[in-house]
Amino acid sequence: MSTQANPAATGVAESPYAWARLWTGLLAGAIGSVGMWSVVVILPYVQKDFGVARADATLPYTLTMLGFGVGGITLGKLADRYGIVMPMIVATISLCAGYLLSGISQTLFLFALTHLLIGVGASVTFAPMMADLSHWFTKRRGIAVAMAASGNYVAGAVWPPIVQYSAATYGWRPTQLWIGIFVLLAILPLTFVFRRRIALSEVTAANAAAAGARNALGLSSNALMVILSVAGVACCVAMSMPQVHIVAYCGDLGYGAARGAEMLSLMLAFGIVSRVASGFVADRIGGVGTLLIGSFLQGVALFLYLFFDGLTSLYAISILFGLFQGGIVPMYAVIVREYFPPQEAGVRVGIVIFSTIIGMAFGGWVSGAIFDYTGSYHAAFANGLAWNLLNVSIAVWLLLASRPKKQGTSTKASAAA
Repeated sequence: MSTQANPAATGVAESPYAWARLWTGLLAGAIGSVGMWSVVVILPYVQKDFGVARADATLPYTLTMLGFGVGGITLGKLADRYGIVMPMIVATISLCAGYLLSGISQTLFLFALTHLLIGVGASVTFAPMMADLSHWFTKRRGIAVAMAASGNYVAGAVWPPIVQYSAATYGWRPTQLWIGIFVLLAILPLTFVFRRRIALSEVTAANAAAAGARNALGLSSNALMVILSVAGVACCVAMSMPQVHIVAYCGDLGYGAARGAEMLSLMLAFGIVSRVASGFVADRIGGVGTLLIGSFLQGVALFLYLFFDGLTSLYAISILFGLFQGGIVPMYAVIVREYFPPQEAGVRVGIVIFSTIIGMAFGGWVSGAIFDYTGSYHAAFANGLAWNLLNVSIAVWLLLASRPKKQGTSTKASAAA
């Protein structure tokens, strides 16, 4: 195995190439993350075509999220060992195959299964990409991770209106087919930019900092991963309610699916602002504090959804929701890089992001089930608010658990000196 070096020592941290790599990762995410959002837009068409209930129609989205989560772990582990290029190639082929097969599926079951491939294919531009790019930045790691994660929301801002127009004009099946061809032709050339690899030393300053952070919390690595995973599930059960069901919600209210697609696009466009801003904040106050701010504000937006359902109100709240929640998920990657060794970044970021995907998958399904049971989304929004409260509680606990122990450790060290 080749000797690996600290990015700062090799002069590549924050270098022009590092920034070029970051912008290319953002572009790859904007293309590949279509897999996260197209199924949300075509949900009403799929439900009508297959003649199923709302909860059943969300099954493809649930399997997309599961594929996305599993892909993030497996491809992240592959990236830790071989670099990001090989996982990108595998994922792009999976994404293309999933879309082509979904376009010709004749049953909801087969259509849902193809979304496992779509989820795996979309995953490489999220958790593995965040982990990869975190190695190329030191002082601006928070903003780098946030920008890498923003590709997902750029896709969410750009793709829904395109998919909605195509599905309404040409049908959802032809739309799936042309997306599959497009992603293959667009993403594969981008892999050439990522051929250069950075090496990480066996013992780095980041390792020492991670060990100190774990000692400050008084938690083992596994215990901390469990806590972060529970927080990830909780925040994204809450997050999934507006993101997965806003299109269907607007249809039920009589505003039409097109208005819902516009709200989703606005939500995710303003989520980009939130993600980038959260990176700047995280570079100053750390990942846990930034997570707490975002989670609390997300709860505020969910609370507003409970009381306002006018067209103008929904546009405004969707914008606020995007501004408030966009930076939450990338903070888990930042926290992992703060608390764990860099050699474990790919797989550990993949694990904690998988927990957020479980939250999105479960939240998307349970919101549909609550709608089927109650006949409205009011209880579903309340359910999301309760899960969000759990995430806020964990973030508060992590913040309080770290600060006093750091002070105590500092006092002991001063006394020893």
